[in-house]
Amino acid sequence: MHTLNLGILAHVDAGKTSLTERLLHTVGIIDEIGSVDDGSTQTDSLALERQRGITIKSAVVSFEIDDVTVNLIDTPGHPDFIAEVERVLSVLDGAVLVVSAVEGVQAQTRVLMRTLRRLRVPTLVFVNKIDRRGARDEAVLRAVTERLTPAVVAMGRIAGQGTPEAHFVPGLTPDALDVLADHDDRLLTAYVQGGVPDGLLRAALADQTRQALVHPVFFGSAMTGAGVDELIAGIRDLLPAGRGDTEGQVSGTVFKVERGRAGERVAYARMFSGALRTRDRVTFGDGKEGKVTAVRVFERGSDARDGLLSAGRIGKLWGLDGIRIGDSIGVPRPSYEHFFAPPTLETVVVPNRPADKGALHTALTRLAEQDPLINLRLDETRREISVSLYGEVQKEVVQATLADEFGLDVGFRETTTICVERPVGSGVAVESNGKEPNPFLATVGLRVDPAPVGSGVEFRLEVELGAMPYAFFKAVEDTVKETLDQGLHGWRVTDCTVTMTHSGYSPRQSHAHQGFDKSMSSTGADFRGLTPLVLMEALRQAGSQVYEPMHRFRMEAPGDTLGALLPVLARLRAVPRTTETRGRSCVLEGAIPAAQVHGLEQQLPGLTSGEGELEAAFDHYAPVARGTVRERPRTDHNPLDRKEYLLNVTRRIGG
Repeated sequence: MHTLNLGILAHVDAGKTSLTERLLHTVGIIDEIGSVDDGSTQTDSLALERQRGITIKSAVVSFEIDDVTVNLIDTPGHPDFIAEVERVLSVLDGAVLVVSAVEGVQAQTRVLMRTLRRLRVPTLVFVNKIDRRGARDEAVLRAVTERLTPAVVAMGRIAGQGTPEAHFVPGLTPDALDVLADHDDRLLTAYVQGGVPDGLLRAALADQTRQALVHPVFFGSAMTGAGVDELIAGIRDLLPAGRGDTEGQVSGTVFKVERGRAGERVAYARMFSGALRTRDRVTFGDGKEGKVTAVRVFERGSDARDGLLSAGRIGKLWGLDGIRIGDSIGVPRPSYEHFFAPPTLETVVVPNRPADKGALHTALTRLAEQDPLINLRLDETRREISVSLYGEVQKEVVQATLADEFGLDVGFRETTTICVERPVGSGVAVESNGKEPNPFLATVGLRVDPAPVGSGVEFRLEVELGAMPYAFFKAVEDTVKETLDQGLHGWRVTDCTVTMTHSGYSPRQSHAHQGFDKSMSSTGADFRGLTPLVLMEALRQAGSQVYEPMHRFRMEAPGDTLGALLPVLARLRAVPRTTETRGRSCVLEGAIPAAQVHGLEQQLPGLTSGEGELEAAFDHYAPVARGTVRERPRTDHNPLDRKEYLLNVTRRIGG
């Protein structure tokens, strides 16, 4: 058997989960097609998914098409759950991108297709809802070509569109040769010499689809089943199924983690080579090791207990304590890359019962395990927890999940944007061992310099590595990166180089017939305690600028609404950069602060009589205007206030 790991992706409400149900019914996995509206679908298993009619968590279901085992992964369509989509992309062999024949190419559709093309994931396009009133095959195909990719091949046409009798008529259009010949000289030569055999044309189509050079477009309806048989044939014939290297070294990737009935971690993994068996010991993540205690492999609609997870397959693993999403299993694969921007919003989660604060922290920690792009920020002074978010809908999901799974009733503070800080200039600070006012048995000198945008934080040495024990250098480096989570204004400091310019320590001292005397000898705690004071003084000398997240936006609206839109955009601090007229419509592109996107989304329908369409995604950070710099409350021991810091550092301070 060959295996194909297939993702189904779409903008919310394009009919992705309904198409999944129809596929499972057509191949015989389910007897009845579930309804998104009724909450009876196979892959939306969470209570909130059934209530809201949206997919929140990715789900896996397996079926067979002739000699191909398909592991189908249904992913969320709402942009607030883009992290779920992100982790799935790393394990796919192919994808089906669903587009509505009524709504056409939407904002999230463009984001997904850009990413699929960048990663070169072979992708079929399925234009759904051809039976609905308002379905437009030619207009949608034109929009796919203009807004997604010109490299599309229509696999047929629609008859009776916009009616319950709508159906798909297979057959390549004459345009197919033009698209395919761009990547195949044989086709061009055959055409010039008098004709292209149908077999050669279809072979070129399959080859170029598997290389992600072209994207076949099918039309149909998940509700009536029109076009679904042809789509299934396309999945079998055009996407790259393979056997996998079962004899190679064990190598896999974890794309989902959930908790089992006993609270244990269960890892969803795709194996790329080798095989994992129950009782195998395996390395994962950053050098951890564990023993696989159970394996379940997806097959024929469910996951079945099996002792073997082989190359190409997807399965669930028990026993690997501490495993996280994105971890490699066995031989590491290329490092986990974020394909989408991190969340730019955050909010404080407040338990409605004060006694639940401890339980809330435990519950949120578990949620963060399942979503690596949800960061927790604990303010021990105020005893508050902040979580990062993509949008307001995600708040509802967090709230409902905490209630359903943990019995916690919570509310939220106002959503705010997550800014960053960058150094303005260079700054240097030194504190020496044995010299006032330094109470630590350590010498640390640090210089902070600006670095190129996007470079992150780099730590360098200007002192000899052998000048003191390596553990002390490591303590300084780790503390530098931890301390830079909160800069002069409380935001994470990025795009800088921190250089250690001075070092020194007190060698290990012992009294006769006694053990180690830490009052006379340096420890790692001395370097961890001193480094924040030195680093923040160097940063204070350098100065830092606060930057807020900016989204690039693309807005399409009727041309006669432009006069009403522009003043609103100005009030929201949006900056249109290009304006283009397309018939009755106008297209504006530009930048808008992330904090204002939600406000624009709320106002757009009223300003455009419901005809406006907005696409927005993180693009860059821009300096916050002077006089409007937002301070973020600190959650550390505040090394900017020396007295407060020293009172809070948990060690004995001599002198």
